[in-house]
Order: sequence, then structure tokens, then C-alpha cells
Amino acid sequence: MGDKDNTVMLYSSQSEVVVSILERDGICFSKQKYVVKKYEESAPIFIAAYSWFAMEAEKYLPKPEGAEYPYWAFRDLYSIEQSTDSRILRLCIPAEEAIFFDMYDWNKILCLQYIGETKADEARFRQMLADYGIRNESDVILTNFYPDLKRQVQDSWKRLFRHHEKIKSGDTYGVGSVQAGLWQLKKEWIV
Repeated sequence: MGDKDNTVMLYSSQSEVVVSILERDGICFSKQKYVVKKYEESAPIFIAAYSWFAMEAEKYLPKPEGAEYPYWAFRDLYSIEQSTDSRILRLCIPAEEAIFFDMYDWNKILCLQYIGETKADEARFRQMLADYGIRNESDVILTNFYPDLKRQVQDSWKRLFRHHEKIKSGDTYGVGSVQAGLWQLKKEWIV
């Protein structure tokens, strides 16, 4: 991904409010309260996933002061979901300012699902849940009935970052679609 000056080209869909803050202040940080406001009744799922991400991602890239949650960016424009009140930003970002992962692994976390080492590992885990009579995999995370299974699912999420270093160096083999977490957005990154 990185070119000769160790930057990456990414795309991010941001609300007009974020774009206005970037234009005014030159920098913008995402906060938990914005996630709650955006997702309303679905917020608990997003808060569970984003809070986990924020805690684990700091092991790879420390949060700057003022950051709570990440902004999302993508290598491919087609991966972006754009709402009516948003603009797509083309960003040229220093590679060391991003945490890279496979978008499909992140989607599993958003669905509060297990990330297996392999497809067979994931199938084994789903079968185990079925054997327990658990029909909704997200119940493992959203209820307090399955503490051991909850720990297994949350431990599996650490696999989200298994591709970070190789994506950062330009190797995307085995990655379905490159996504990045950014602790901040900077006006100077907009191309």
C-alpha cells in the first residue's frame, strides 16, 4: 500500500458536520456520543464493537489526545456506504497514522460474531453454538448467559489485526477488502 513517501490513498465518507470542523479547525476527532446519536437504538451494538476496537487498536497505534473512537477509511471506493448527508473524502495519509484490517473481519465484529483462524474454525464454532441451542450468535455478547463463549468470541476479535503489518507494507494477499481505522482526520490529508 505504501508508496515511496510511505503514504496510503484511502477514501472516507464523512458528514457535512465533520467536513465543516475539518475546514474550520484542521483536525477532527470522533467521540462516543456521536456514535450514540448516529445509531440511536442500535447504538449498544456499535458501542460494544467500537469500544473493543478502541481498546485493542491502541496497542498498534496510540490514540492522540481528544480521540475516543476511530474514523473509518477504505482502500477501494466501492467499499464505502454513503448517506445523503455525507461527502466522500479522498485522503493521502501517512501509513503510520492508520490501523489496517480486513473489512470482512470487521463486519463479523459488528455482527458480534466469532473470527476464526480459518473458515473451518468458524464453522466449528457455529456448530458448537448450535449444539448449545444458541440460534443468535450475537446473544453470546449481548447477554450475560454465556461468559465462557463471550470470552472466546472477544478473544477471536484480536484476529482483526492479523493483517495490519503486511497491509501497511503493501501486501494485501488474503485480505478481502482493506479497511483502516484513523484516530483523527486532518485537513492536510484531503486531496
